[in-house]
Amino acid sequence: MQTFMEMVQKGLLPRLEIRSADPREPVEVISVPKPWRLVGAGNYAAVVLHPEEPDKVVKVYAEGRPGLREEVEVYRKLGRHPAYSECYGAGDTFLVLKRLTGVTIYECLRRGIRIPEKVIRDIDAALEYARKRGLNPHDVHGKNVMMIEGRGVVVDVSDFLKDEYCIMWSDFKKSYYALYKPLLLRFPVPLPGPLLNMLRKGYRLVRRRES
Repeated sequence: MQTFMEMVQKGLLPRLEIRSADPREPVEVISVPKPWRLVGAGNYAAVVLHPEEPDKVVKVYAEGRPGLREEVEVYRKLGRHPAYSECYGAGDTFLVLKRLTGVTIYECLRRGIRIPEKVIRDIDAALEYARKRGLNPHDVHGKNVMMIEGRGVVVDVSDFLKDEYCIMWSDFKKSYYALYKPLLLRFPVPLPGPLLNMLRKGYRLVRRRES
């Protein structure tokens, strides 16, 4: 692990360029040094991996974005659970996490991949587990949950120490049972990315007006 941490400190961080112009939008990844590869980007950080360590990912927080120490504490409270990643180590601006390899629920919708009801129940159980560990699941939506071999997992726990109640997952479940299950579960069809992005932005606008 020490060798990998040195790879991150010396080979990745000095040449990785990311920025966060809008905290409500994913960070912008300008460049990733080879042989590192971009896995994804969220509102706070970019996630990359090294081909020699495919079971690990490095989550690098953009400059000025808070939450790293809080995320470390979340993983400490979660311990080991099959529906969550694990934190192997941390630096001043990054975390080393266990890699979860699957397809996000957002990508399932975009690509027309069937989302079994078991996935929804797995995520519900994982969130209840987190509550029993003293955490408050927050910002749980289609891009932050994943399906791995027909099972549901939670990918992003960075906001699980926030106090306020978050209705995102509850709203997603309502849509799943009211629309997806009766209309698309048996015969899923791809939903275009622009449509999903429009729905995402519209949802956020409505929630901001209601709050």
